[in-house]
Amino acid sequence: MRRGDIQRTRVKICGLTRVSDIAAVVAAGADAVGFVFHPASPRAVTPEQAAQLCRALPPFVTAVGLFVDARPEAIAATLEQVPLDLLQFHGDESPGFCSAFGRRWIKAIRMRPEINLAAERERFSGADGLLLDAYEPGRAGGTGQCFDWARIPPDLASEILLAGGLTPANVAEAIEQVRPYGVDVSGGVETAKGIKDPDLIFAFMQGVRDGDRRRNQPG
Repeated sequence: MRRGDIQRTRVKICGLTRVSDIAAVVAAGADAVGFVFHPASPRAVTPEQAAQLCRALPPFVTAVGLFVDARPEAIAATLEQVPLDLLQFHGDESPGFCSAFGRRWIKAIRMRPEINLAAERERFSGADGLLLDAYEPGRAGGTGQCFDWARIPPDLASEILLAGGLTPANVAEAIEQVRPYGVDVSGGVETAKGIKDPDLIFAFMQGVRDGDRRRNQPG
């Protein structure tokens, strides 16, 4: 195997609400953290809270803001207060809406039975990538459920951020099977909604490393 063939799965840990959780995520080596700006979520934070959490981030850790069918003025007001690097749209937002804020963005796709990922990738061609999550009627995300990873076309895997029911116990298998660009976890590293567990975070990161070793084995 050539050095250039080695793949490393990027990791985003979402739904952070406490400075102590920021410290644990950074110590574990995650690439990105997610802040939920959806009031209906038990992991929601205000812009003021998120700004405080961002101050605890070191360089080279990406701050991601998650929105669900938010009003544009609410997103703009959040961006005035919080130094977000990337926006994540988790509702029914259009491509034009997602690209209207002058920031890089990703689009979450809930894996309904009829979804056509190739068509969605074409539709959201301006996105940095698609985040795939489990589908549950009436819920925008955070279901804690997996979907059938075999539904992901191999030629799209390098652009995919895999979410939905990932835990320290199954993330290595997910990486080996799907070979995504990155993985996203929230409930799988919590003791309660919005309360992250440092031991689970480190176990999850170890699972990612195990999955990368498997995906990079020759043959």
